[in-house]
Amino acid sequence: MGAWGYDVFENDTAGDWVYELEERGADQIAATLAAVKSVGDGYLDADSACEGLAAAETVARLLGRPGQRDSYTESLDAWIASNSMTPSTDMITAAIAAVDRVLGQHSELAELWGDSADAGTWRASVAGLRRRLTPEAK
Repeated sequence: MGAWGYDVFENDTAGDWVYELEERGADQIAATLAAVKSVGDGYLDADSACEGLAAAETVARLLGRPGQRDSYTESLDAWIASNSMTPSTDMITAAIAAVDRVLGQHSELAELWGDSADAGTWRASVAGLRRRLTPEAK
C-alpha cells in the first residue's frame, strides 16, 4: 500500500478502488463491505481495510456527509454527483461495521498506523468517518 497521508483517499489502494467503482458501479460498494465482513475475526489485510474505508466514505458522501475533498477525491465526487442513490439502512450499518473492523483487533492497517507518529491523527480521521455515518450526523 502506497500511502502519503492519513485521510481515506491518500493511498494507492483507495484510488484504485474508486476506479473500480467507476467501472462496476454501486455494486462495488456492497461487495467491498461484504468482503470486509467476511473476514470475521480473522486478520484483515491493509488493502482490504483501505477498500473498506473507501466504501464507507462513499456511503457517507451518498448521505451528504463528505469528508476529505481535494484532488484525490475528484473522481469519487464526480461519481457521487452522477449517481444519486440513497444508501439503505443495511448498507449504512455495513459501512459502520467496516470502519469498526478496520479500527479493531487483527487489522493490519491499524497496526501499520499504530507504529507511526501519525497514529492519533489517523484514528481521529477514521473516527470522524464513523461519526459521519451515524444517523445523528449533520
